[in-house]
Amino acid sequence: MKGAVAEVLPLTEVLPLAEVPPLAEVPLTEVPPTEAGPALAGLLAEGAVRPGRQVGADGGVLSGADLLPVLPALRDLLPHGALQRGCVVSAGGWNLLCLALAAGPVGLGAWCAVAGIPEFGVAAAAHAGMDPARLLLVPGIGPNWPQVVASLLDGCDLVVLRAPDRPPAHLRRKLEAAARRHKAALVVAGDWEGAQVRLRIAAQEWVGLGSGHGRLRGRLARVVADGRGGWSRSQARWLWLPGPDGVVAAAGDEFAAGDEFAAGEQLAAAGASWRQRSPAG
Repeated sequence: MKGAVAEVLPLTEVLPLAEVPPLAEVPLTEVPPTEAGPALAGLLAEGAVRPGRQVGADGGVLSGADLLPVLPALRDLLPHGALQRGCVVSAGGWNLLCLALAAGPVGLGAWCAVAGIPEFGVAAAAHAGMDPARLLLVPGIGPNWPQVVASLLDGCDLVVLRAPDRPPAHLRRKLEAAARRHKAALVVAGDWEGAQVRLRIAAQEWVGLGSGHGRLRGRLARVVADGRGGWSRSQARWLWLPGPDGVVAAAGDEFAAGDEFAAGEQLAAAGASWRQRSPAG
């Protein structure tokens, strides 16, 4: 990587086995990559994570295909129901939505680089269905980060990036051209002017707490998608990010219809005693 400076963390350097809390209780930001070995080893041993080498030819990600399959809950929010190679998708700040966008492709055999996100939780990623063997972590991308990202786009199907600063227009165009040339998808944890698709959490509701008691069980989020070309008209869906079972899933037809108050009705039916609504994720 000539002229680029980056700190690359191979996943083979995780710590030996030790006890860790259940993955459902591990926030994304609290599992440093170097402490994730025990959880990953357990998941692999139990068969909860399918290694990329076990992905069959009929179900995996093909290097020559133009589309990268995503989780079913996200299909209505993306053109063609998938991530398109060569495109840029912005997804707000680093959050579960970014992780969910990468989970589908990686779970089906795609190679993914995560750049500029030192708090990336490998155990949480594995719990979301991502094969740790197909992840390349570059927590520190250095001052020459555009060259680092361009090199990652050359070698991976998908790059999840949080840029250290807002890039000028000429650097954005160079990275967009690199994504098209290498047929890789670029998911930006932040804003990216000119992105083909933009996703954002417009509203959310937390589920599970009562009056001074209880525990958080899930989050309902209204995700809005818009972009350029035929995707300029915004799309909105209610998603569980995550649901009570820890899975990212569609919330239901009543949410897709745009009835924000239907969320409260469904939560009440599920026994939720308290909700807190906030305007953004």
